Amino acid sequence: MGSYSIGEALQLLLEKSQWKPKVFELRIREEWEAIVGKTIARYTRSTSLENRVLTIYTDVAALKQELQLGKDQLITKVNLYFGERVVSEIVIR
Repeated sequence: MGSYSIGEALQLLLEKSQWKPKVFELRIREEWEAIVGKTIARYTRSTSLENRVLTIYTDVAALKQELQLGKDQLITKVNLYFGERVVSEIVIR
């Protein structure tokens, strides 16, 4: 049995368990402002992540339109933030 650092052990645990998607969902919720900025974070109600589909909820029509037009950039931004492919599609509601 090899020796692992705590970080490596946690990473292995997440990889082998079904917890990794939930951890990413929680991190997106907690770090949403850091990912998208204050303005977008202020006008979005919530987010959810299921099967690599990020759903963003907002009541602001102009923001819905802006997010629709910038889906590809936002997908890239989220994936770069986490350093791996977390989101493959975005749904705006």
